[in-house]
Amino acid sequence: MPFITTPGVVVERMLELAGTRAGDLVADLGSGDGRIVIAAARKYGARGLGIELDAKLVETSRDNARRAGVADRVSFVQGDVLAADFSQATVVTVYLLPDLIGKLEPRFMGELKPGTRIVLHSFRMASWRPDRMESVRVAQPHPGQGDESTLYLWIVPADVRGTWDGGGRRIRIEQNYQEIEVQGATGARLSGNDISWRSPQGGFRGRVQGERIVGEDGLVLTRGR
Repeated sequence: MPFITTPGVVVERMLELAGTRAGDLVADLGSGDGRIVIAAARKYGARGLGIELDAKLVETSRDNARRAGVADRVSFVQGDVLAADFSQATVVTVYLLPDLIGKLEPRFMGELKPGTRIVLHSFRMASWRPDRMESVRVAQPHPGQGDESTLYLWIVPADVRGTWDGGGRRIRIEQNYQEIEVQGATGARLSGNDISWRSPQGGFRGRVQGERIVGEDGLVLTRGR
């Protein structure tokens, strides 16, 4: 896709929307001049990884990182985002065309850890409903941009589909991305590893830990085989 930079106000809001913090590894797919991962390192103390196909832009990004004083916290690699490894990222930012986004979607679900935040600028994933979307006003003229940008946030959900046993009960959970239905319950919610629902036995809140769901009340559910 053509190289179009992201306005500074949009960069800031993308990182805010992701809840970026010091312990994060922020991966920007199609990182251009490196502005998003550099901003993540400067403002939040996060580590950054930029993946960019254009070798000249990779060199520009490295120069920009040195000038910003964050070269020790960020790295830039020349490569194809469809093949590059970004599986260790806890925040992923993307400003790419829909065709590339469609090809990346299976990798987001298959390779990123639950709880990883994905923020897309302008274009969304076709089959995966975002957890949140918002518009950002771009007050200053910016090449290739209108006066408003749309951002989309997804939080990679844990895999909770199946039958779970514990505390003398058995429940069945159906799942479509972050949308879940818990047998015999209402108000079921899943955000990353955090899960909750309401049932006649009372409310439940807990965290998914692989093949276990550990409740705040001490109840442990184990996935059936």
